[in-house]
Amino acid sequence: MARKKVQAIIPAYNESENVDELGRQLTAVFDSEPDYDFEALIIENGSFDDTWEKLLALHERDPRFKIVQLARNFRMDGGLTAGLSVADGDAVILMTADLQDPPALIPTFLRYWEQGYENVYGVVTKRNGTNPVRRMNSQLFYWLAGRLTDDRITRNASDFRLLDRATYEAVRGMEERNRFVRGLVSWVGFKSIGVPMERPPRFAGESKAYTLKVIDLAFKGIFAHSYVPLRLITMLGFVLSGLALIAFVVFLIRLFAFGVPFDGYGTLVSLLFLGFGGVLLVLGVLGEYIGLIYEEVKQRPNFIISNKVGL
Repeated sequence: MARKKVQAIIPAYNESENVDELGRQLTAVFDSEPDYDFEALIIENGSFDDTWEKLLALHERDPRFKIVQLARNFRMDGGLTAGLSVADGDAVILMTADLQDPPALIPTFLRYWEQGYENVYGVVTKRNGTNPVRRMNSQLFYWLAGRLTDDRITRNASDFRLLDRATYEAVRGMEERNRFVRGLVSWVGFKSIGVPMERPPRFAGESKAYTLKVIDLAFKGIFAHSYVPLRLITMLGFVLSGLALIAFVVFLIRLFAFGVPFDGYGTLVSLLFLGFGGVLLVLGVLGEYIGLIYEEVKQRPNFIISNKVGL
């Protein structure tokens, strides 16, 4: 019987300092699982350091390491999508190049896959080497995403995961432009299980998960997978109407008890504060959804491949 093929999909953006160690650790894992044929599909994601040159050298040393070079940086989810587009294995493993997704956990993923699980994902129990702001952002995102998507986005679930062919082909077939791979995998379903893991600090180099970019990704992930914010607009209308009524009664009482600077003062103040605040909030939510629609209508690709090595 032919051995099953497992491919690791690894976006790499300015990861020159991690390439050699990544190759060493993956090689050790590949060699420890002789029942499988392994490949590493490393997505060179528009780096401007010497990541590309080091990846070429890695490929020369071990042909199991194959490279897909993108025309520019398409961020993490664009890189993962590019990798999925060329994958043909019985399963894929999605992970990062900074070694915060420990390759040593891959055999555990394989054991669960052998038991019939089609989506085996890491659940981060502790983030080492991460500043308090980043940890707070992560906790807030998962809490909010869970509440707005009926817990379809699992709390503390990582992109680090093994996907069976049926699962990754279902995700690959979804052509929406606003990619949030974790959300897409959760949406398609299939038999899933989470594996607790501690996220180690980066092996080397600087994190690319800047706060503003993380917040932007979080908003896109939530808005692309939930209509709850739109429904909240209706609730907001009722709440503002109630507050306006209360404010009107309060100012009416003050009118008879103390007088006011001029006729209609209370009404104007209540309407200005409540009305403008509500309108701006509503426009902001609608603007986010319109922006997502705009991206879909343009039909631009999620990535552009400029070169392939070993494929």
